Amino acid sequence: MTLALEPIADPSAPLARRNPVAKLGAALLFSLPLIATVDPFTPAAALVLELILLPFFGVRFRQLARRAAPLLFAAAGVLVAMTMFAAERNGDLLFSIGAFDVTTGVLASATGLVLRIFAVALPGIIVFATTDPTDLADALVQNAKAPARFAIGALAAFRLLPLLAQEWRTLTLARRARGIDAGHNPLAKLRLFVSTSFALLVGALRRGVRLAVAMDARGFDSGTPRTYARRQHFTGADTALMAGAAVAAAAILTLSVLLGFFHPVVG
Repeated sequence: MTLALEPIADPSAPLARRNPVAKLGAALLFSLPLIATVDPFTPAAALVLELILLPFFGVRFRQLARRAAPLLFAAAGVLVAMTMFAAERNGDLLFSIGAFDVTTGVLASATGLVLRIFAVALPGIIVFATTDPTDLADALVQNAKAPARFAIGALAAFRLLPLLAQEWRTLTLARRARGIDAGHNPLAKLRLFVSTSFALLVGALRRGVRLAVAMDARGFDSGTPRTYARRQHFTGADTALMAGAAVAAAAILTLSVLLGFFHPVVG
């Protein structure tokens, strides 16, 4: 269990240098319109555009694949659930799995949902792969006018996430040293996982309370105007990035409608 949250992109890449708020806003503007349709063409076109722009963010395909690997489990779950429990089974019959009939309509709907998962998630992965968390918190406060208490608290929690993986490993080794091992029993493994997760949750809550008290003791909630060590400037290029993301999303949706692929979620 590992968590890699530090930026992995080339900082000299043209789009990686953009303001963190601009990159986050561009990701939202590009991803949210994709939720309006369930056809497979729209997210597929969005994925192609995202992969084309990936080098401009300074992220390698192998690095992106490593960060996006957990999405495969979500995609597999959606594919199995749609195949087994789809309410409408229109289209031609492809094959049967016991009492479940897999048709072209079911497969198209499942493929569309799987592609939407990747098309909506990849922009966020790219943003965090190209952005230092401290810069993001500073930009949220300076440019997006987010409350400093929220931004700094979120930054502190984000910085502590890798410690969860380290503490999980410590708990596992400590229990193994005391002779607590599930062996090959799946039920014992499940009970051990639940108990370890509970211990990890208790430790995280205690650490969060200590961190909150320490931050209050240092005046993070005093209400006094704060100064910033890193100034975040929102330039015309940042505005162009957000506008380009909105235009690209609108163009993909328009192309989907013109080609007859658009299938709205409602209606």
